[in-house]
Amino acid sequence: MKDRNRSRSRTPKVYPRITHPLVRDTKNGELRRATWDEALDRAAGGFARTTGAHGPDAFGMFSCARSTNEMNYVAQKFTRVVIGTNNVDSCNRTCHAPSVAGLSAAFGSGGGTSSYQEVEDTDLIVMWGSNARFAHPIFFQHVLKGIHNGARMYAIDPRRTSTAEWADRWLGLNVGTDIPLAHAVAREIIHAGLANTAFIERATSGYEEYAAEVEPWTLTVAEQVTGVPADAIRELAHAYATAERAQLCWTLGITEHHNATDNVRALINLSLLTGHVGRHGSGLQPLRGQNNVQGGGDMGAIPNRLPGFQDILEPATRAKFEASWNTVIQPRYGLNLTEMLDAIEQGRLKAVYCIGENPAQSEADCEHTIQRLKMLDHLVVQDIFLTKTAELADVVLPASASWCESDGTATNSERRVQRVRKAVSPPGEARDDIAIICDLAARLGHNWKYADSEEVWNELRAVSPDHYGMTYARLEEHQGIQWPCPSEDRLEPTYLHARLWEKDPAKRGMPAPFGPVKHSPPVDLLDEQYPIRLTTGRRLDSYNTGVQSSGFASPLRRGENIELSPEDAAAYGIAQGEEVRIASRRGEVTAPAWIDPGLRPGLAFMTMHFPDEVDTNQLTIEATCPIAGTAEYKATAVRVEKLAVASWT
Repeated sequence: MKDRNRSRSRTPKVYPRITHPLVRDTKNGELRRATWDEALDRAAGGFARTTGAHGPDAFGMFSCARSTNEMNYVAQKFTRVVIGTNNVDSCNRTCHAPSVAGLSAAFGSGGGTSSYQEVEDTDLIVMWGSNARFAHPIFFQHVLKGIHNGARMYAIDPRRTSTAEWADRWLGLNVGTDIPLAHAVAREIIHAGLANTAFIERATSGYEEYAAEVEPWTLTVAEQVTGVPADAIRELAHAYATAERAQLCWTLGITEHHNATDNVRALINLSLLTGHVGRHGSGLQPLRGQNNVQGGGDMGAIPNRLPGFQDILEPATRAKFEASWNTVIQPRYGLNLTEMLDAIEQGRLKAVYCIGENPAQSEADCEHTIQRLKMLDHLVVQDIFLTKTAELADVVLPASASWCESDGTATNSERRVQRVRKAVSPPGEARDDIAIICDLAARLGHNWKYADSEEVWNELRAVSPDHYGMTYARLEEHQGIQWPCPSEDRLEPTYLHARLWEKDPAKRGMPAPFGPVKHSPPVDLLDEQYPIRLTTGRRLDSYNTGVQSSGFASPLRRGENIELSPEDAAAYGIAQGEEVRIASRRGEVTAPAWIDPGLRPGLAFMTMHFPDEVDTNQLTIEATCPIAGTAEYKATAVRVEKLAVASWT
């Protein structure tokens, strides 16, 4: 078998660092070097013209989940105060918006309920739709410690991943059948008399409706739909229900579906059924894919919440922020990223300010996204690399958003806010993100002066009860603090929703509702023309759209391939390393084949790490979750055709 780690003949693109401002030349249409004053004037002038002619809702902000909390706070403030719209979002929409929506509906809070330490202290770990060994390697170290301490682990994933190799049992389900599997687990728990009836009666609502919804999903029916053996479903149900402490973890295998929020609710229902929430060692862990996805949402860089995850529709909340910011906030939700792209095509959204995001390559059916971005009257991109999105911009602003060039804070998957410290200065003429946003605000009539990131943070603390007690000094002292932290005098428990275990109804508060949901198969149907189910994900050595990782030699791997099962490779006559064509109903790409015994027949796998050589998102479908707006990256129908000779030697 040939070594998959050898370099391919295609050379991954190296994205240059942006070291000076760029503007699009009015004569030849090319990006050219500009002074900061010219670039800022062009950027601000375009925003002013667009909103003056079409109103503030013709503007959209794409904020950055890799940048600091402070930057995201100022970015959403710019959108709401300077422009006057709630059209602000980030890559949270691409990955974990369904987790936020599902957790908020059940508990009123969109964060994971547990700490990383609790994974080490638990008795059972259920890793559902998550190859954490590759996608979340730091978190997976806590998982390994938990296993070392005696925890059992179940891995639920269509692929037998590197994570599944560490599990006591792998449940290889068919793509898009997570709800039937969760329902069958729930039904077995109920029929075996293992439901936590005391917790259900005290702390939840809607149980009877939920029990009726899962009733048809017998082990036999579930096996037929999911492909998971009935005995494995029974084993998981009994293990989860009888464990003293259990952690249920998930990531994009749950959230990147057209019914993603329903998927999340199905998992939350299992925790409510068994009481595995609100106690140390028992909880729900949505694993975030970038360093500050949680923080971007916490800071209000989403269209329906103000900083501290406070609802825009609440009059008292708006009044508080209006007093702090000396402005008027629109009393309605803005457009999320998916809706903004639709609004561009419909002619309603005319200008976009994109900070640190690369939708031209990260969005499903990316060619369609590129067409939409080209329709904009005004596109401003603020980034550290000249991405494909930046290449489309009217103005490009060089930022200092890398991890070692910024001061501030970031919030990880366990809701822990940690300090980020500047170690080096950015290259060339690149400037601090917050300073750039403030320069634009000044040109649009708002004189914001922040001495440093701490001043921004203190402004945030004053309006967000969850963050009020987190001074920079305390963050330093405790090496990070989990929210909520409403007081400077104490720290709250590391887990959320302990109130559900209170005997006093007044202290317990509102019950956590079960969320009955129905199975809905993938939108992109398999047929004779497109018989293979392509699912996408991440690999250990690369990162997202490859801007930060694909241009560097890796001792692990370089370049994209399509992973096929041995059975499918044999059926199509495809040998290891042979170039193949992969086609969907939206486009086609070519890539070498890699034969992976961890895949079952009919299933293929690719990443989006190398879009300049193999643009996987030309294949994926735009079908989105109606609640969260996240696309169904995990379930594309494709065909695979053998081309020519091996590309690896």
